[in-house]
Amino acid sequence: MSRPLLFKLLCLLSGLMIPAASFAADIDGSTLSLGWGIPFVGILLSIALCPLLIPTIWHHHFGKITALWSALFLIPFTITFGMGTSIGLVSHAILAEYIPFIILLFALFTVSGGILVKGNLHGSPKLNTALLAIGAILASLMGTTGAAMLLIRPLIRANDNRKHRVHVIIFFIFLVANIGGGLTPLGDPPLFIGFLKGVDFFWTAKHMLLPVLISTLVLLTLFYLVDSHYYKREDEIEAHDPTPDSKLRLYGKFNFILLLAVVGSVLLSGFWKSAVAFSVLGVHIELQNITRDILLLVIAALSMILTAKQVRSANQFSWEPILEVGKLFAGIFITIGPVLAILRAGQEGHMAGLVAIVSDPEGAPINAMYFWLSGALSGFLDNAPTYLVFFNLAAGDATTLMGPLQQTLLAISMGSVFMGALTYIGNAPNFMVKSIATQSGIAMPSFFGYMKWSFGILIPLFLILTVIFFLI
Repeated sequence: MSRPLLFKLLCLLSGLMIPAASFAADIDGSTLSLGWGIPFVGILLSIALCPLLIPTIWHHHFGKITALWSALFLIPFTITFGMGTSIGLVSHAILAEYIPFIILLFALFTVSGGILVKGNLHGSPKLNTALLAIGAILASLMGTTGAAMLLIRPLIRANDNRKHRVHVIIFFIFLVANIGGGLTPLGDPPLFIGFLKGVDFFWTAKHMLLPVLISTLVLLTLFYLVDSHYYKREDEIEAHDPTPDSKLRLYGKFNFILLLAVVGSVLLSGFWKSAVAFSVLGVHIELQNITRDILLLVIAALSMILTAKQVRSANQFSWEPILEVGKLFAGIFITIGPVLAILRAGQEGHMAGLVAIVSDPEGAPINAMYFWLSGALSGFLDNAPTYLVFFNLAAGDATTLMGPLQQTLLAISMGSVFMGALTYIGNAPNFMVKSIATQSGIAMPSFFGYMKWSFGILIPLFLILTVIFFLI
């Protein structure tokens, strides 16, 4: 057994031997300085900047960098507040939020990786628009990462005889890797965070339907016009097609059944309210949530066992993406604890200025500001922790946010999901799609080159959405 693993097990066992009553996850945010948020911001800035500034070092050591930021938080926090409070904060972050979050992503990633689309079609404007529409629909069912990884290679193959392909990939990132995932908690990580916090599954589907539909139709229409323009150019079609047209074939189709099982498992935990609950390290864990997580792990295992190795090999399936997400978000969920406590303190905390920006003089939320601020941070940092920050800033209570503050919750949900498309780093699949396209010989724009496209196309759309949903 490796030393790091042995150390983790010893820490866990020692924690289990401490009476649950000695754990205290609640912290008085009014007593905390903003300095306690430095490790959290450090992780987010590392995610944003290190892949651009030190890509090789980041690729090989991102887990260690994240662990370092976590240690820089936990050591002084434990010294200041004591072991019991520290264990309480970490156990709540890991058991109540991180584990359910990563298990769902793991299940969706594993199952979607067992579906192979083989063959090639002719990349005309009609076909490309249809593929983007299908991808946008699938994104809410199998997650933005799953849908993006399923369709990006078939889309690239369909257009590999065209000179002008960059716009195809960019609109794919807009629709499939981001906006399409806005209909359900399965679609995008921030919405699942909301589900874990008590937001009803069908609340999301009902209230996000119109914003997603409007955004998708606008972008698909615009894409068709742009793609038609490039398609008509005389020098567009290459004489040699690297992958001649052939009939599409689906392999691993039973994984679609497993995807339905994933949906059913998540719905089960939302509808079934068991009276049975367990206390682990002071964390209250309900039976329905344990059942959901076990079912998701079983579903993932069935996908691995039943899917032919050749299918995953043809999909270039690897565990690297989910391992990266797992390591990064472990640090994020731990270090965000004091930030959330400060936000819960409201006007009494050191983020009173942020509270003032998103609230009017009477203390009522300014929904347009929630939309743009949650969106701006989602575009440049990461949309899941951003959602969590503004969720707690608004009220921190799902019942209140689904009731009198439902427009505020809608603003946070729209901003976190939609504006993740503003940069390559706004949502995990963005950079994955960009990397695959680059490997396939497509000269993708730089970080800021991409932003010329995203700002030019998406900002006007978001201004329209602001008027429709938050100003009228």
